[in-house]
Amino acid sequence: MFHILSRHNLKIAVTVEENPNPSGLVFIMHGLGGFKDQLHIQTFAQAFRDANFTVVLFDATHSFGQSEGDYADATTTGYLSDLEDVLAWAQTQTWYQEPFWLVGHSLGAFCSLLYTEEHPEKVRALAPTSAVVSGKLSAESHEKEKIADWERTGWKEEPSSSKPGLIKRLKYTEWLDRQKYDVLPEAHKLTMPVLLLVGDQDRGTPPEHQKILFDALPGKKELHIIKGAPHTFRDPMHLAEIKEVFHNWIQANL
Repeated sequence: MFHILSRHNLKIAVTVEENPNPSGLVFIMHGLGGFKDQLHIQTFAQAFRDANFTVVLFDATHSFGQSEGDYADATTTGYLSDLEDVLAWAQTQTWYQEPFWLVGHSLGAFCSLLYTEEHPEKVRALAPTSAVVSGKLSAESHEKEKIADWERTGWKEEPSSSKPGLIKRLKYTEWLDRQKYDVLPEAHKLTMPVLLLVGDQDRGTPPEHQKILFDALPGKKELHIIKGAPHTFRDPMHLAEIKEVFHNWIQANL
């Protein structure tokens, strides 16, 4: 693991698992407040390791990983700029190749979709899991009273599931920033193979949202709904099912 500098002069923690004879290159991005060592992120990564890919993982700034920044300041715009900065840096490396594969979870999936709409020629295949689709749809899946409290106090506070004992505090600016983005108007640009995955118990980015995105995709596409799974995958059975889905999808699109 090492650090590169973001455009905002913050250190981004990156790991590169280089394969000497790769079948492809994949970048994998966690969600809001996540980190590259989360079980589901490592499950995605393992499916690509098994397929002999070079695998690049990173912690976004303003998350709970090994990058700099304060989670309170996290936004879609900031996470997207981190993804762009990692990809720009990667282009200077000997192992870089295009088109590459791009995988993301939740807000990381949102950023992966937004990036690919801007640079469709760079992305060989795309796997947005538990994807945020738009600020508007996010608003529909969140309790209005909680959003009102967030706006009134300026803060959203909740316990971390990935790091027990940690209280996550997020500024209301994250919510305002998210409302600026929507992947649906440009979804016709996503002509590469796309894998959508979501748990049927996901309340934040529910299957209904993924179906809207799925219907907007013009190319080769799959939607897998994981029975009994919430937004963030932790159950070993769910992780095993997801790994199998990824294995099959990778092999079908090499």
